[in-house]
Amino acid sequence: MILTNLKRMKKNTKKIILIVGPTAIGKTALSIELANTLNTEIISCDSRQFYKELKIGSAPPNSKELESATHHFIHHLSVNDDYNAGEFEINAIAKIKDIHKTKDTVILVGGSGLYIDSICKGLDKMPEIPNQIRLELNSTLKEKGIVWLQQEVKKVDPNFYLNCDQKNPQRLLRALEIFLATGKTFSSYKSAKIKERPFEIIKIGLITERKILYQRINTRVDKMLEKGLLEEVELLIPFKHRNALQTVGYKEIFAFFNNDCTLEKAVENIKQNTRRFAKRQITWFRKDKNIKWFNPNQISEIKTFIGL
Repeated sequence: MILTNLKRMKKNTKKIILIVGPTAIGKTALSIELANTLNTEIISCDSRQFYKELKIGSAPPNSKELESATHHFIHHLSVNDDYNAGEFEINAIAKIKDIHKTKDTVILVGGSGLYIDSICKGLDKMPEIPNQIRLELNSTLKEKGIVWLQQEVKKVDPNFYLNCDQKNPQRLLRALEIFLATGKTFSSYKSAKIKERPFEIIKIGLITERKILYQRINTRVDKMLEKGLLEEVELLIPFKHRNALQTVGYKEIFAFFNNDCTLEKAVENIKQNTRRFAKRQITWFRKDKNIKWFNPNQISEIKTFIGL
């Protein structure tokens, strides 16, 4: 077994440096620091940052950061586009292969666990869903509401439910429709057999005290509002049914514009739901024992760990 691993590492001269962790922890800053040090490029695995209309609420790298290093999969889609982790796997692996033609190392960064797994482990091809199942589920959701949907998904796929955005009806519907169509859980379509990749993966996780992380989250939300989050969301009201907008930071402001709550309450909900999302991210990444964890300020220690 040891000999096999040594042979694999010797063969894989190309590398991926993966940077993961909860939202607002400082992944972007670290990825740019390492990309500049290694003279390489960055692939984003943050599924919310794919969409060009989400310039504020998805907390993408700012214009200065985007100019300081070459980024891929940032603002390359529209909220009207349908896109999933399986498609991302194909696109991202092709891009990594292309970058590796001239660079030995590629930086991979993000907080979307399924999209990261699609590169590191690979995904099975998702099944086709009969239209009748999809129509019936959507009809039942309108009748019984999201609490019913949450209970059903928790019942048939508790592992997925624990780690997903539990207030995102599109994600929940996807999990339930796959189970009803195949009898298999959405989680089972994360390939049980890890695909062999032609590169070594070095995994770095960023973590800090919960109090500090929550303060960073609250500060980020306040800055988003200062930058014009309200105006951004208002322009997106005609598209609020799209899957890309069933996410924290947008759903809460839509509720405000729909007169379901005050602006103060909407902002409070964004902060609370973002903190909950961060906890789910940490739970997801903690399961990977190959991740080496650092405080965001330990830049020199991180560089030493990856051999710089």
